[in-house]
Amino acid sequence: MSIRVIAIAREFGSGGATIGRMLADRLGWRLLDRELVDEVARAANVEPHVVEQFDERCDPWLAALLRAIWQGSGEWPSGLSDADLLDARTMARLTRQIIEHAAEAGNCVIVGRGAQCILENHPQAFRVFLYAPMELRKRRVAERVGGVASLVAHIAGKDAERGAYIHKFFGRQWGDLRLYDLMLNTRCGDEIAMETILTAARIAAPVHATAA
Repeated sequence: MSIRVIAIAREFGSGGATIGRMLADRLGWRLLDRELVDEVARAANVEPHVVEQFDERCDPWLAALLRAIWQGSGEWPSGLSDADLLDARTMARLTRQIIEHAAEAGNCVIVGRGAQCILENHPQAFRVFLYAPMELRKRRVAERVGGVASLVAHIAGKDAERGAYIHKFFGRQWGDLRLYDLMLNTRCGDEIAMETILTAARIAAPVHATAA
């Protein structure tokens, strides 16, 4: 039995999106990252920008509160969203359905969105957690995010949102070692990280088959 799905969980700024795309390109597999937002938008019959409010987040007021806490302001966020056609729970449910369908078809790389939980018992899924030193994460984030007062606070806030999402909708801890087949520090570089994941997935395939 071979690995047919690679699920990537990642710290914000650790390079998960880039490495996920590299893996999909190398394998000739389908990539589900930003594409998940578009698919949920189609399933919910709403615009993608509405879906983005809930992407790997709890409801927007909670995400804003988490950011405020991490930034040390201690202020209750204002301007709460009143999206009428979608909420975080519906987003999570639709995302789960799309991920389960994609995993059933196989030959896909899925970035984030709780795939490590959804596919925890999938015999052909290889689940990876990517992390990196803060200085490297700051450099990555600075290249694509402007006007941020504190990169560390911004990164920590994003991580908090992702952790809260996993806890709320899957009842698990984001950093639970048992959710992953491999945890990898991406300071080794994107190319080496990709090759390491591929090698580990190939080695793990017979083990997964035996466990199944």
